Amino acid sequence: MRDRIIGAGFAALGATGLHRVAAPRLRGLGALLMFHHVRPASPSAFAPNGMLEITPGFLDAALTRIKALGYRLLPLDAAVAELRAGGVPGAPPFAVLTFDDGYRDNLVHALPVLERHAAPFTIYVTTGFAERRARLWWVELEEAIRRAERVELSIGEAALSLPARSAAEKAAAWKAVYWPLRAGPEDRLLAAVADLADRHGVDGPALVAELCMDWDEIAALARHPLATVGAHTLSHPRLAHLDVAEMRTELGAAKTILEERLGRPVVHLAYPVGDPGSAGRREFAAAAAFGYASGVTTRPGLLHGEHAGHLTALPRVSVNGFWQDLRHLEVLLSGTAFALWNRGRRLNVA
Repeated sequence: MRDRIIGAGFAALGATGLHRVAAPRLRGLGALLMFHHVRPASPSAFAPNGMLEITPGFLDAALTRIKALGYRLLPLDAAVAELRAGGVPGAPPFAVLTFDDGYRDNLVHALPVLERHAAPFTIYVTTGFAERRARLWWVELEEAIRRAERVELSIGEAALSLPARSAAEKAAAWKAVYWPLRAGPEDRLLAAVADLADRHGVDGPALVAELCMDWDEIAALARHPLATVGAHTLSHPRLAHLDVAEMRTELGAAKTILEERLGRPVVHLAYPVGDPGSAGRREFAAAAAFGYASGVTTRPGLLHGEHAGHLTALPRVSVNGFWQDLRHLEVLLSGTAFALWNRGRRLNVA
């Protein structure tokens, strides 16, 4: 229902054309676009993580449309420099392409598209995925529910026993499990998903090895002239759920490891999950203290001059796999939707 309502809102804004009229006033200096997987479509009736993937064809079409709208495709370093300077007088808006986690399909399927468009990009690497030590727990959860006929799980004091025979039942079970786990402690989330995955024969390390780049692949990508590599922590935790020492280790050690592996400074960061419940003022301040020049969240929004004072708390535009529609992308880039969602507020840095 939520997705249908949002989709209807996009369609309504796009049909009126008001977003084009409002764009010069609302779109700000530019946009950080957020991607995860880029790979050929694999239709499934149960795909709760489908928002995290787009097809290479849609990436190609999106870049074509972005350039047609007059956006400059900038590397992240240049965009941060423009933010610090308050923009370039008379310059059209910029777009920065960012990819989270370090998925192999970014190298196999996204890179050829990016090369055709001469599009600079930043890829945020979770070092634990490259080392095969961290867990793609959201993928484990999806695979466990896909294999289950009944989902039985304890979350705190609640013991759940949910039917999961049909795609609709699996989707309902996902929502009943995923959101309560997201709301709770990191160790409880990981333990619960590991238990469910184990009972349904899901091999977590094998999923990471299949989906994520190893160090050789990351090093090769880092040498590409269009690429910038940023940090995405050691183990992809929701940092706000960790104590101060653990949080600082995740931010600092990931930077150090990447710099040693790649032989170059790593000055950009993406906060895992990245919503207000996963990264806030404490994390933003720590990122600045570690010397990160930028830190990106998943808070929705465009970039404005005010963000010059909050470079480790930057919003992004999620290119959502559930809405692979160029009209939706154009509405988002216009700033109209964000002005409505954020009630006119440009900054969301608390």
